[in-house]
Amino acid sequence: MSFHPEPELRGHTLVVTVSSHDGRPVLDRHAYASLARTFHEAAANDEVRVVVLRGLAGCFCLGGDFSEFLDATKHKQLIAAVTDMFRMLATFPKPVLACVDGDAVGVGCTILFHCDMVIASRGSTFRVPFVDFGLVPDAATSILAPQKLGYAGAFRFFCLGDTLGVEDAKALGLVGEIVEGSAEEMALARARHLAKKPVAALLQTRGLLRGDTDVLCDRIDHEISLFQQALQDDATLKRLQRIARMAA
Repeated sequence: MSFHPEPELRGHTLVVTVSSHDGRPVLDRHAYASLARTFHEAAANDEVRVVVLRGLAGCFCLGGDFSEFLDATKHKQLIAAVTDMFRMLATFPKPVLACVDGDAVGVGCTILFHCDMVIASRGSTFRVPFVDFGLVPDAATSILAPQKLGYAGAFRFFCLGDTLGVEDAKALGLVGEIVEGSAEEMALARARHLAKKPVAALLQTRGLLRGDTDVLCDRIDHEISLFQQALQDDATLKRLQRIARMAA
């Protein structure tokens, strides 16, 4: 039976799995709410010094749950959960590492822009097909992507919808390290190393490097507003329905 692994505290590292609660490599409103709650609790827990995000075996995350995009009765709860999770990511005060083994698509890729280190295995790929779906990027990546990838790299990645192999993702700056085996083992090693650092100095340095998170939260709200408008557009809904049928 498919299941969603619960967050696991290993020493001072909290390991969090990015997936739906029924074991699919996607995020639905329940998964967004669960992630937001997990990050909120981790922020207040002094035992947690580093968070490591991982996906299911062979796949990091394939994005949002299309069925919720197409069900207007779920939009209010979905938007609230998405906003809460993105804002929590943007303001989370502790280091976040991601280990990517396999595909990172849509929101499964944009959450990586909030991570302080992304470690990926050799066969991993990255894609953000928002424009192809008639949508805009999320998670404040309209700010974070140009900062990390440069404007030209961000434009190609988001507007052309290119799939990046792990080498290209590293060259652009999305991926920090490539490993031949499992990325999780390396991420946990990096997390243990960070967890041994003087806590106050580590958190203060990270905060200085990240800068004003209020700007990110404002952009998250604006992106979500545009996303919500798109879900009310007939042409966008027909496009999403067609894509959902092709994926079925």
